[in-house]
This record gives sequence, structure tokens and C-alpha cells, in this order.
Amino acid sequence: MITRRSILVGGGAGVGLVVAWGLWPRSYAPNLVANPGETPFGAWLKIGTDGHVTVAVPQVEHGQGVYTTLPQIVADELGADWRTVGVEPAPLNPLYANPLGTHDLFEGLFDRLPGGTAQPPMLTGASSSIRMFEQACRQAGAGARALLCMAAAKRWDADWTVVNVDAGFCTHAGKRIRFAELAEEAAAFTLPDPLPLGIQGAGKLAGTSVPRLDAPAKVDGSANFAGDVRLADMVHAAIRQGPVGSRLVKVDRAAADRIRGVLSVVENPDWVAAVATTGWAAQKALDALAPRFENDGPLPDSASIDSALDGALAGPGTRMTSTGDVEATFQGAKLVTATYRAGLGLHAAMETRSATASFSNGRLELWLATQAPGLARAAAARAAGLSEGAVVVHPMLVGGSFGAALEHDVAEQAAILAVKLRRPVSLVWSRGEDSLHDHYRAPAVAKMAARLAPNGAIMGWSATIAAPATGAAMARRMLPGLATEAALIGVAGDRYAVAGATPVYRIPAYAIDHHPAEIGIPTGHLRGGAHGYTAFFTECFLDELAHAAQSEPLSFRIGMLGQEPRLARCLSTAAALGGWNGGVAGSGQGIACHAFRGSYIAVMAEAHLGADQKPVVDRLVAAVDCGAQINPDIVRQQIEGGLIFGMASALGASTGFTRGLADARGFDTIALPRLADTPDITIELIRSEDAPGGIGELGVPAVAPAIANALHAATGFRIRHLPLRPAS
Repeated sequence: MITRRSILVGGGAGVGLVVAWGLWPRSYAPNLVANPGETPFGAWLKIGTDGHVTVAVPQVEHGQGVYTTLPQIVADELGADWRTVGVEPAPLNPLYANPLGTHDLFEGLFDRLPGGTAQPPMLTGASSSIRMFEQACRQAGAGARALLCMAAAKRWDADWTVVNVDAGFCTHAGKRIRFAELAEEAAAFTLPDPLPLGIQGAGKLAGTSVPRLDAPAKVDGSANFAGDVRLADMVHAAIRQGPVGSRLVKVDRAAADRIRGVLSVVENPDWVAAVATTGWAAQKALDALAPRFENDGPLPDSASIDSALDGALAGPGTRMTSTGDVEATFQGAKLVTATYRAGLGLHAAMETRSATASFSNGRLELWLATQAPGLARAAAARAAGLSEGAVVVHPMLVGGSFGAALEHDVAEQAAILAVKLRRPVSLVWSRGEDSLHDHYRAPAVAKMAARLAPNGAIMGWSATIAAPATGAAMARRMLPGLATEAALIGVAGDRYAVAGATPVYRIPAYAIDHHPAEIGIPTGHLRGGAHGYTAFFTECFLDELAHAAQSEPLSFRIGMLGQEPRLARCLSTAAALGGWNGGVAGSGQGIACHAFRGSYIAVMAEAHLGADQKPVVDRLVAAVDCGAQINPDIVRQQIEGGLIFGMASALGASTGFTRGLADARGFDTIALPRLADTPDITIELIRSEDAPGGIGELGVPAVAPAIANALHAATGFRIRHLPLRPAS
């Protein structure tokens, strides 16, 4: 808990009130910069002489609404007028470290390393923004409110505890005074201990659907993304990288030089970039270069990926979690078995990876779409041969990301180009390059087995999953100083690779095993992580077991959820709203559920096969319990977006591989749902007073199994491959 002793207070002429909170570690001072006419309130907020309140947010905004929800929490405790609240990205500072997000993103990997993590990074991921920073935001707002009330009370010769706040004013006995007039004076006062939360007129904004702060600029086109940055004397670069593990061996410089506007060609062992006065000219020059790459080893393709997964499944694995004695339960029994597969998943964000870089006087500046600005700075510094202190990262709005902005390759490339060219450079990957060199969601194969009792109850459950060790691979890329090869040796299995596979149901004996597979292709985090395929495995197999037990799928699930009443309520709510008829043959109805990051969701789907034998989703009904809702509209937006994202993953958003390169090159090749394909969507948000859970990824995992179960009800045959392919 943050108390007066863990909050630094300072001030003075031209500096104003400084309220800093110490999260990790507690010895760092805030470095939030105030513009002329602003009074900084430490690490979180500033108040201007015109009354505006600016909240600094350490999490990147990539559509999830964090530029609204965190400021809303601060403004709620401060008692600010929402119409005066603005937002800006927080500066790099260990004060904004996100140990919760780091832990959950890597599924506790660092808990298993000697010494763990010395310093968690600033990080946006794992649906952690509210869960990590809600209390800090409340403390910051409450602390500033208390000091402002003290300053007002002194003017009025009153007890500060009877002074209230209302829409940007301190009020008492018919008198009121603006926050902006009190900020400088408030620096002379001492914070109370404990801080008063939710009193003195605070608490009017929490739980309300205030307008999003990022929406107007995105609607009118004034919002800036990394590719929009324009600097004096700036040039544009286009890049091409070869297949995984290849090296550049030949380019046609003479052909590139004939393209009007070409300024330079930069060769790297792994890539080549054409630099020109415009992005169009740079891309034309890149095509003219016709770069050739060579590999010493065999190039991965779809067949080799499948072979690697099957070989791993047949080889040794590691038990990641278990309860009871599965082997004894299975011995001599007749088992229900099924094998499921999931293909590579594409991020396919609207904004391709991009960065703008400028190097002068030994200092490198980067305008970057990044979910981990400190890690991106470190990666760029290493690539450019600079110290981290010589690199400044300006985090930008991100157009989607879905996890792609956790990777730093574009930051490294832009840094190298800027240092070499000695001119500002804008590097924007083409759509094809973004698809060809994605860090894909890992493919996986699962061998599922269960034993049913004579009454249909599940006595034992086994999930044996072959998948790349994505968590360890991400750790090596993102945190090379903390997650070295040596440190990761001896860490058996990969929790990330099987995250979400542990059943939430009451099963006496179960076991989850991971069999790591080397597929020769880089894998990374995609919205939902491994839950995107483990929920598919689990919830589809549950449906198979319900049919084997001659039980109705909804009651079959609810009967095993005595320890998870919130999830059971989601299931019953979704079924009631959707008009669930038992998922009988020909109904085209399917249901699935999932628990994720402290939140719960159930999805009922209605689907059928179209005339072309491709799946068509007619309807999605979701019931969500995510605890207390800071902004219900944003919760609904995230669930809606997650459902569509999950549907895209169920029907497409995947790629095969040929000679080391992805087959997908653009949106037209990955069967993304269009507006005409979007089903009728109904969402019920269940009221709850529990702590807020994560919502950014919650909508994704349960969609694919709900659709698959609906298709089984519609057609009578089971599709066990993701994306859903009727021929599988």
C-alpha cells in the first residue's frame, strides 16, 4: 500500500506541487515535464493555469482505451471536470514499471530463473493496465485532491476535511475556487496518512461511460502514428528481409540508382534498405534491387512445421501442472481421445511496423510504436552501438499491434539507418514485409484424452500439447540481459506455450504436458497468447465429452463449475440471452467459456456452412464478468473487438509457409471477416463489485470453440483444426 512515507512532495516557484508515487523501486523521482503554465503533480498529472488537467499514462494506447481509463481513475479521485482532462505518454522511468504485466505475459517464467527479474520494464501487455495501475492512479488523484483542499481550507480558515471537490473546483459553504489557482500553494502542505480515497466529492466518474480521449483525433485524422512523423531533411526507407536464418548475398545497385529520388542503399547481413526522397521511390528502388538471400540449412515450410510438431508430440515432454493421479485413473480404462491442431496466427494490424529516427550530436531519437519503450531503447542502443543514455524514445499511438509492438526489430533497423545516414529517416514496412516477417502466434498440436465415469462425469483429463517454447524465445529477444541462454537452460517446459490449458472445471485428476517443438520460424505474442488455441482444444473436447456422455453441453459444463460460480453465471446468462436450445443436431448452436486474467466470459455462437462449404457465423452472444467496470463503454468495445478478432482467428488470419516465407502477403490472402461477414453480436456485462479483471484479450479465446461447436451441431461432423476447415 502506498502511504505518505512512500510519496515524495516538493515544490517551489516555477515548479509547483510534486506528488510522486513509488512503485518499483521506491527511490526514483518523477521526471514528468511541465509546459509553460502547467503545475506538475509528480509522476501522474499536471494542472494548467487555464484549468486543464493532463494525466501521464505509462501504457501505450493501441485501441484498448487506456488513454481514457487510467485518466478517468485519476480524475475520479481528483474531482476533475472530465471536459478539462487530457492525456500524454509518460516518460521513461522505473516508477512506471509493470511487474504484473511482465509476470502474466511470460506466464511466470522469471519466477523460475535464479534471482528472477532485477527490474521489471515499462510494459503494455497481458491485459494488465487497470489491474496494475488502478491503485496508483487512485492514490495520485487522492493525494493531489487532499493537498488542494488543504490550500483552499487555509484561504477560507476552515478544516480541510470539510472542503469538497466538484468538477475542477474546491468548494465549501457556498464558496469555490479553481484547482488551477491552488496548485502552487498546495506544495507547502503535507500529505495525510492514510490518503482519503473516494470522499470529499470524489467518485463521480468511476463506472461511467465518459467519452474516450483518443477518439476525436483518430476520427478527424489529426492523431499521429510513427509513420506520420515528419522532420526537417527527412528521408524515407523501405526494407526487405530474407527467409529465417538467411544472409544477404546480392543486390542490383545499378538498377536501384536508375529510380528517380533514390539516395542510398544500406546493406546489412540480414536485410537491405533503399533510401529515397519519398516512400514510393524507396519501395520502387527496393524492388529494383532484387535482393538475393542464401540459407545454409533447409528452409521451413508447412510440411516441416507439421512434422516438427508431430515429432515433438511423440517425443519427451514436461508436466507443467497436474492434480490427482492421471496415469492410475487411465489404467485399463476406455478413453475418449481426440487430436486438435492450430496453425500459425498473424497479427495483421492495420498499422504495419514503422519507426522514425534522427541522429545528431551523438544523440538518437526514435518515434516508435512500442509496448515496451525501455526495452526498445535498449535494443536500438545495442544495434546502433550507443549507450542507452544517448537514446530517447517517443512512444506513439499504435494502430492495433495485438502484441506485434512488443518486438523491437524495426527500432533496431531505424537506429542503424539513422546513424549511418546522419539524416532523419522514416522506415515503414510494407504490408507484404509485415506478413512475411511477423512473429507469429505459435502453431500447436494437442492430444486430448479423458475417462468418463458411468454417470458421464469426467474422472480424468490429459492434454499433451506440442508447441514452440514461445515464452522463452520472447524472453531472449526482449530481455537479453535477464533471460540469457544460460539462465533459461534447465527451465523445463514453457508455461507460455500451454497457458490456459489447465481446465477450470472440477476434475479429480488431470495433467497438462508441454512438448517443445523447433519449427524454424520465430513466434511471439498475439492477442490472447496461447489461450487462443488452448481454449479451442479444451472447450471443443468438452463438447465431445458431453456428447459421449449423452449430456447437454451447457449443463455438462455448469455441473463441473461449483468452484467457479462467476463462470457458471456467464454460461447461464449467455444461454438465456441467446435462446440456447441444447445444441441439438441441426441447431447450429455452440457454446464455450473461459477464465482469463481475473475475468470470465461465455460465448454462444450460431453458425452454418455456406454454399461454398466455408463457415458462416450468424450470431455471437457473450456474457462477461470482468469485475468492477471503470468505463462500461470501453469494456463493451474491447469485448466486441475481441469477439471479431477471435472470429477472424477461427476463420482465417493464418498462413502456410513455402521455402521459408509465409504464403500470406496481404489482407486479401488471409480471409479476414468483412463488415458483411460480421454476425449479430449481443453482449451482457454482468455487474460485479470484485476487483477489475483484464478485458483487452478476454473476448478472444472462447470464440473459436463456440463456433466450432456450433458447426458440429449444424453439420454433424467435428472440425479439429484452427482455422476451421471443413475438410479437416
